[in-house]
Amino acid sequence: MPRKKLEKYREKRASERTPEPFGGAPGTGVGVFVVQLHAATRLHYDLRLEIGGVLVSWAVPRGISADPADRKLAVHVEDHPIEYIEFEGVIPAGEYGGGEMIVWDIGRCIMLEDPEEGLEKGKLLFELRGHKLKGVWTLVRLEKGETGKEWLLIRERRGGHPILEDGSLPESSILSGLTVEQMARREGGWYPG
Repeated sequence: MPRKKLEKYREKRASERTPEPFGGAPGTGVGVFVVQLHAATRLHYDLRLEIGGVLVSWAVPRGISADPADRKLAVHVEDHPIEYIEFEGVIPAGEYGGGEMIVWDIGRCIMLEDPEEGLEKGKLLFELRGHKLKGVWTLVRLEKGETGKEWLLIRERRGGHPILEDGSLPESSILSGLTVEQMARREGGWYPG
């Protein structure tokens, strides 16, 4: 099933022109998530949750907030292969999603309700146990969205807290320690900021 779920992902990319993974590995079976900070045309976060052997993905344009009062727009995008969990680097300019990407957070994702049913009905409830993000979150699809792909990402009041006391979260990669700007300099890329 993961192969069919990745058709849209593969249609948008040429394996010989991008360092991105193309899939084939089975799901982890434990439930993982990754949040990547992506300096494409616009700087944004990508939230990816393991569901059904792939990473179901949302672009979060205005960042992820640890404040339960904040509701962040999350645009549902194509599923990504499970190998994307550790992908960071530079997607070449001119390619789909061209720009620098770092792994901003990574960890366990525990689905608190059936995720396949949640995707169908438009509501996912899950707990994140990452290095930066800890707690229970909800993704709710907007009924009156322009494309039907608009969701809201909301941190629930119960359980967990951000890594820093002031509520801010470091912008460096959990894997490499690099920021997006440092990744751009290291790879000779650019930073749209």
